[in-house]
Amino acid sequence: MSITAVEVRRPQRWDQPFDERALSARDVDWILTHSPFSAIDENDFTPSASLRDILRNDTRIVRCLAGDIVYRAGDYGTSAFFVLTGQVRVVLEGDKPRHGESADERLAEKISGSVLHERRGFVDALSQLWKNSKSPEARDFDRDAQASRVRSKGLFIQDVPAVLNEMETATVGAGHLFGELSALGRTPRTTTIFADNQCELLEIRWQGLRDLSRRSASLNKTVDDLYRKDALDEQLQATEIFTNVNVEGKSRLVEETVFQNFGNREWTATYKALAEKGASQRLKKEPIIAEEGHYPNGLILIRSGFARVSKQFGNGHRTLSYLGKGQIFGLEELYHNWRSSDPLPYRFSLRTVGYVDVLLVPTRVIEEVVLPNLPEELIPDPPVGDVRDSDFLTSQESSQLHTQHLEQLVEARFVNGTATMMIDLERCTRCDDCVRACASTHDGNPRFIRHGAQIGKFMIANACMHCVDPVCMIGCPTGAIHRVSLGGEVAINDPTCIGCGTCATNCPYENIRMVEVRDHAGALLRDEGTLAPIQKATKCDLCVDQQVGPACQNACPHDALHRVDMRQTKKLLELLER
Repeated sequence: MSITAVEVRRPQRWDQPFDERALSARDVDWILTHSPFSAIDENDFTPSASLRDILRNDTRIVRCLAGDIVYRAGDYGTSAFFVLTGQVRVVLEGDKPRHGESADERLAEKISGSVLHERRGFVDALSQLWKNSKSPEARDFDRDAQASRVRSKGLFIQDVPAVLNEMETATVGAGHLFGELSALGRTPRTTTIFADNQCELLEIRWQGLRDLSRRSASLNKTVDDLYRKDALDEQLQATEIFTNVNVEGKSRLVEETVFQNFGNREWTATYKALAEKGASQRLKKEPIIAEEGHYPNGLILIRSGFARVSKQFGNGHRTLSYLGKGQIFGLEELYHNWRSSDPLPYRFSLRTVGYVDVLLVPTRVIEEVVLPNLPEELIPDPPVGDVRDSDFLTSQESSQLHTQHLEQLVEARFVNGTATMMIDLERCTRCDDCVRACASTHDGNPRFIRHGAQIGKFMIANACMHCVDPVCMIGCPTGAIHRVSLGGEVAINDPTCIGCGTCATNCPYENIRMVEVRDHAGALLRDEGTLAPIQKATKCDLCVDQQVGPACQNACPHDALHRVDMRQTKKLLELLER
């Protein structure tokens, strides 16, 4: 008996609105009476994605009671919030900390409930061995049956007055936006926010916020102004060297810090073209943030993205290290010049790896506000004699990484990975137990390819690295590719994937594949209009619904396969030198 193709309707962007049901026209009218939406010109939008369409499908109204948690520090989220009515409180690091305890740890004592990611139970996990579909890439187009396994429980603070007494908080009222930095930057939440009283919030997923910002100059200005007013102080407070700065000094820092960005957010397009060219040509295309030999005009703080630290070597440059979010550049030179009459220029160059946001605190402000109050343990050692490469590397915990290996990691952007699959080729026997384990936990379909670039004796396999900055998420029209809220794993929600291929195109590591899908009887699914085969994006999800973590690593009988966070350079070094 032959199996014929089945015609089904191809998923569309707004088949599944952000809310379980799209907002009504009356809801949208009500939202448009509130700031900042009341100032947006509807004529700036296109008929295919009108302002009302975006609000109806990409937002939802969240009603909170006093003490309800909106989100917690450390959670991942892909949405931002506008306060429509009432107000929320932002938990800051308090003035009354217990020794060695953060505000968020103290807050945890007041919280009841938790956000959960539903993992398979033991029996359910074991049953995968015989329940998996016999057809490759089988899908169920019943949207109810495809519902996400992610579930959540409500969060609330049991004793709001006690929290207010023990911790420093700040209120955010109607018309304000919060959470946009982590939503647009695909990064963890940096603070905990809860409802101060009964309030109504408009939650907007990042695709909608992106589309609104692109079309509305007034909203874009509002977002920028709010960041300058609220989020900058929070960013600076999280940086150690500003710990001892007084209130007046912090005000100066906020007022005089300059926001800069380098490179292109859509950097994957140029990266793939440059990957085939020589290292010197690629280096020339990386925008310079700070250049070796130039006067240090300020302290550079990486806000998001990655930057390459290099030093001139012969006719080219040698990569010494890389910096990520929260790391600083230029402190050694600034401190030396503040204490010495013999000025020292930047000893190294700092270049953009793809795209990077930086904060530049002018030299004058650093000298007047920060250096006199610099904690003793953070005072850099003075440069002695001829500056050696290791001077900088030691401070960045990368001093012993072999230069050639480091060049390869940075050139290929592997430094972006938090769960990079590295296979020790001297231990790997090509038994394929890792591939079979992956297939058995994903309905018979392996989610990675045991193939990839080689660095030393290690292979970097074609498996999703769950990046610090997952550029695959840029451009996804539905939000199907997203971060799991607690762990930060990058996963694909199959029901909302429309098969556009944007994520696969954007991934610079070729770790996302587009596959033709079938029903459970094996029939190929075709678009009812064009009859073209329907495709879905597929990739490693780090076994997010499994109790014991990545099946591939657990199944390796020779300890050859490791999932590595490339930011942990000490562990990376130990593995490379094993």
